[in-house]
Amino acid sequence: MSRRCVITGMGAVTPVGNDVDSFWESIKNGVCGIDFIKQFDTTDFAVKIAGEIKDLDIEKYMHKKELKRNDLFSIFALVAAAQAYEMSGLTEETVGDPMKFGCVVGSGVGGLQTLQDQIGRMNEKGPDRISPLFIPMLIGNMAAGNIAIKYGAKGVCQSIVTACATGTSSIGEAFRAIKHGYLDVAFAGGAEHAITRAGVAGFTSLTALSKSNDPKDASKPFDKNRGGFVMGDGAGVLILEELEHALARGAKIYGEVVGYGATCDAYHITSPCPDGEGAANAMTMAMEEAGIKPEQVGYINAHGTGTHANDVAETLAIIKAMGDAAYKIPVSSTKSMTGHLLGATGAVEAIACIKAMENSFVPPTIGYTEPDPECNLDYVPNVGREAEIEYSLSNSLGFGGHNAVLCLKKWEDR
Repeated sequence: MSRRCVITGMGAVTPVGNDVDSFWESIKNGVCGIDFIKQFDTTDFAVKIAGEIKDLDIEKYMHKKELKRNDLFSIFALVAAAQAYEMSGLTEETVGDPMKFGCVVGSGVGGLQTLQDQIGRMNEKGPDRISPLFIPMLIGNMAAGNIAIKYGAKGVCQSIVTACATGTSSIGEAFRAIKHGYLDVAFAGGAEHAITRAGVAGFTSLTALSKSNDPKDASKPFDKNRGGFVMGDGAGVLILEELEHALARGAKIYGEVVGYGATCDAYHITSPCPDGEGAANAMTMAMEEAGIKPEQVGYINAHGTGTHANDVAETLAIIKAMGDAAYKIPVSSTKSMTGHLLGATGAVEAIACIKAMENSFVPPTIGYTEPDPECNLDYVPNVGREAEIEYSLSNSLGFGGHNAVLCLKKWEDR
């Protein structure tokens, strides 16, 4: 059995906007969401900037009781899921069989703030003062679990963890579940809240983060002077739906998932394989499943973190997978504006691809001032551009060598 999978709803919580429309307007116009960290005192920290969530009206989406029972990564996921469900126009009646209604939403890190706070509480006040909600708030599957509970999704419910590829892996696996008949409807995406004292300190010790003190010049994917990635928080959740199911209820369709590729570098715990082979293979697999050639791809949303190793390896991967077409395809990194949302980033960037195709517009890579001879593709520097896009690729590459790529198609009424 092979069925078509379309996108009928989207929700986004990002450093540049707390819904899909504001997110898209920001990245379309090159707005930077990176600033000095406000959640905690960074006096003793070498890294002082990140892409934090700003002005999110959480109580618009949930009761105060829910807020106290969830880590922020779950809260971001629930907000994005609420937006996606509302956009989809789904109801309990139109969903149909709850066993065919699933949820595949992951987190790269999970409840890091809860872990930090409760270990501090235990060390200060003793083990009997740990919150009874410590474990339910900590574990990474609770974003998916809470969404499923809220909307009665009784089918496949999974929390996939592939580090920075989590959001993309989740959408890919939900796509496959719909394609092969296990689900008719699914929430799919990722969520993260890792801008905490422990999170920032840990990634700093790993020497992965930019230490620039200029928020507007810190996230510089593919630029010669890039110095690491900038952390970001947020969530992206999509409603995926089997085509006939969507058409039967008169749903508005925003795009289609037509291919998914997943590989592992099997090379290093944090560094990508230098020749980009694993990522290239994932891109090729996604295009093969979609039944398209590289020349048909109109846009690539790159993983593009702004670390030296990632950007060079991904450039080589794109060239390896796309051949001569690589030099004609616009490639951009929206992380230049949002920072790196870790487990959420792939889902947010899939939304960017869908909006790019819908609006015939490629968002830019901002902060790009000096070309790097090792990164020699069209990175759409600083200003976005109009372009007709029928197919787009969304690349995500995670620690552990995880590579995940989605091939998305512009929706046109058949």
